[in-house]
Amino acid sequence: MAFSKGTSPGQIVILNGAPRSGKSSIVEVIQAEFEGVWVNLGVDAYVRQITPARYRPGIGLRPGGERPDLEPLVPRFYAALYASIAAHSRMGLNVVAEFGHHDSHSQPLSILGDCARLLAGLPALFVGVRCPLDVIMQRRLAEGPERQGGYVAVEAGMPIPAPIIAWQEHVHRPGIYDLEVDTSVSSPEGCAEEIRLLLARGLLHPTAFERIASSD
Repeated sequence: MAFSKGTSPGQIVILNGAPRSGKSSIVEVIQAEFEGVWVNLGVDAYVRQITPARYRPGIGLRPGGERPDLEPLVPRFYAALYASIAAHSRMGLNVVAEFGHHDSHSQPLSILGDCARLLAGLPALFVGVRCPLDVIMQRRLAEGPERQGGYVAVEAGMPIPAPIIAWQEHVHRPGIYDLEVDTSVSSPEGCAEEIRLLLARGLLHPTAFERIASSD
C-alpha cells in the first residue's frame, strides 16, 4: 500500500515490557501531550475489546506455553495488529502501542521478527520498558479489587509468583531496542520525554526493528 499523496508516514512507538512495568502510563502521556494524532493499538485494547472472549488472552498469553490450543492463532493476531499499525502510519497517523513480546511458547513462533518485517520502511521506534520485580509486586499489591486476581493473585509477604518471574525473564529477549527506560526511577512523563527527544533527533539506522528483522 502506498503512502497517501503528500502525506508523510506517521511515527510508530512500540513499548515492550512486562505487565505492570508502566507501559500504559507512558502511552497516556504520549497521547495527551505529544503533537499530532497518536492512536493506541496495543495489547490491552486488542485483547479486551477486539479478541473474542473464547480466544483470550490471545496475544496476551503468558510465557511458558500455558495455552497450546490458542498458540496457532497468536502469530496471526500479531500479524494483523502490526499490519494495522503499519496502515495507520501510512495514512499519516502516529501510533503508540504497548506489548509484552516473548517467544516462550510450547514451540518457537518467532513472532517478533515477523512483526518487525511488517514495519519495514516506516519510522518505528522500539522501546524497552523495564521495572524491577520488587516494584512490580508493590504495584500489584496497591491495585484496586477490580484488577487484583485477574492475572495472578498476590498477597503481602508471599513469594513472587512464578508467572510474574517468567515475564521478567522472557519479555526482554533478545533485548534489542532503540531506547530503554526504567519506570522505577523515571515518571511516565520523564519516560515520554526521553522518547520525544529521540524522535526529534531522528532514529539511527539500522534501527532496532531493522536489526531484528534481518537477524531473525
